[in-house]
Amino acid sequence: MFELSLLCPQERVDAVSDALEALDALSVSVEDADAQTADEQALFGEPGLPPPQNSWQRSRLSALYASQALANEALAVLKVQDLFSGCSVQAIREVPAQDWVRLTQSQFTPVDITPDFWIVPTWHEPPAQARIMIRLDPGLAFGTGTHPTTRMCLRWIAQHKQAGRVLDYGCGSGILAIAAAKYGATEVDAVDIDAAAVQSTILNAEANTVALRAGLPEVASGAYQTVLANILATPLKLLAPLLWSYVAEGGSLVLAGILARQADELKKAYAPYCQLDVTDEEEGWIRMTAQR
Repeated sequence: MFELSLLCPQERVDAVSDALEALDALSVSVEDADAQTADEQALFGEPGLPPPQNSWQRSRLSALYASQALANEALAVLKVQDLFSGCSVQAIREVPAQDWVRLTQSQFTPVDITPDFWIVPTWHEPPAQARIMIRLDPGLAFGTGTHPTTRMCLRWIAQHKQAGRVLDYGCGSGILAIAAAKYGATEVDAVDIDAAAVQSTILNAEANTVALRAGLPEVASGAYQTVLANILATPLKLLAPLLWSYVAEGGSLVLAGILARQADELKKAYAPYCQLDVTDEEEGWIRMTAQR
């Protein structure tokens, strides 16, 4: 495997990336050429908002080729194109063979939610102190226990007895629904608009030997003792009347995916139905809860 590295100005990144793919690159990656320097730029905006710009002032493009000859051929074609103006070649180098599966797995280690409640990838041995454990591997659906919003919801579940019915709205990987089942819920419904998330939830529930019902949003019905929704602020505001309608008398609503600065927006959206309070905060994200 050989890597062709180029330095490109902002206005050339998209065209050169497309050209590399057309020239049979196995993959093309783009990163800030000024990362870890005083000129580093923040590119991505907050959740739900567009990025402030589409690329960095200077980007490093890395294209992988199966052989050095293919990398050299691609470069020769690129260099005579108008789109290459302002770009420069950094290197063509051989990339050492790696066990990419093992490398990826090494990035995901057991996550402690409480001292005795852990999320553990299947390739790890569970910690000795793990009394309650969810086996969960990274996949296409959101929710592996590493994000603050997921951890805050899991902490709430661990701190409150899950008697009765529980609804996980926007279930992703199903991690919250699985946790609720492990903490005593008698019936758990997990719903998502993404069919891949529903399938992921079903498979993860089977892997953790818990019973739940997963499906599209129409699966949700009746009243629930706990309604969990870990999505983002905008859909949470739109869903306010629906989510509150599912909360049983004496039940709890638990919301996450909310930035701390969005607390007042959520309180206003839910004011006609309930009083939302901030009950946890981590790394700029908050959890909000209400009780009927």
